[in-house]
Amino acid sequence: MSSVTPAPPAIHKTEECWASVDGYHMRYLRAGSGPPLLLIHGLLGYSFSWRFTIPALCDSWTIYAPDLLGTGFSDRPAKLDCSVRASAERMLRFMDEVGLESTDLVGTSHGGGVAAMMAALAPERVRKLVLVAPVNPWSAHGKLVARLLSTRFSQMAVPPIANAFEFTARVWLARMYGDPKKIPPGTLEGYRAPFAIDGMWQYGLGIMGCWHNDLRELEWAYSRIIQPTLLIWGTNDGAVYPSSSKEVQIRNPDCEGTVMFEGVGHLPYEECPEDFNEELRHFLTK
Repeated sequence: MSSVTPAPPAIHKTEECWASVDGYHMRYLRAGSGPPLLLIHGLLGYSFSWRFTIPALCDSWTIYAPDLLGTGFSDRPAKLDCSVRASAERMLRFMDEVGLESTDLVGTSHGGGVAAMMAALAPERVRKLVLVAPVNPWSAHGKLVARLLSTRFSQMAVPPIANAFEFTARVWLARMYGDPKKIPPGTLEGYRAPFAIDGMWQYGLGIMGCWHNDLRELEWAYSRIIQPTLLIWGTNDGAVYPSSSKEVQIRNPDCEGTVMFEGVGHLPYEECPEDFNEELRHFLTK
């Protein structure tokens, strides 16, 4: 009896695509086949954040990974409303533009807050929800920083300071990892690339200016999530405290629990991508 060599898995090409949202160009990556999976990056991130997730899951899902307006290589509209509600509404219009009636949804950090707001505003459009260290009102970290960065002085001072010093990006990135030695090669360069385009810091400062009102909005949103939900955190997350996961979980009766990655920081999809992708696949397929 002759043996048959199994066919290799299909290789899905990642395409760079563009959508028109509110008259502006939004860049997004698309790959794979199957039901849609929408990935929303965090503050100062862009679709690059999902470089280890897209190839691991595109065998089972059609993945959409946008650069939110104001970030990455998407347009940077002047006076963009950076509130979490406005960002969520834009992402729902993005779904309309690319033809997604509903989708599984993953959001991280500030993008986790956007994803939670999307799920609350349009529950019929979100099937399953994964929140990775999402911004929430029960993590004290960041409130003082947001207050400082929302001042007029900071609005003028931060962009030239941040752009002038190479160590700014290095320090920020190191703080996002539980173990900075695990930062993959090319990560710093990847995150710095969009900063060559004017307007990136204005987006971040715009979010800081909305921060306190956004936290009140998110308290409302978290209490209205009805989708099956998974929370993912790193135990060494210094950006959004892991202890806040308990309050997020309490407000969502359909939350299936929290996955905690020991010793990992704010970016588990980069620091322990194989474990992260395994948990994601398990939750989305069961």
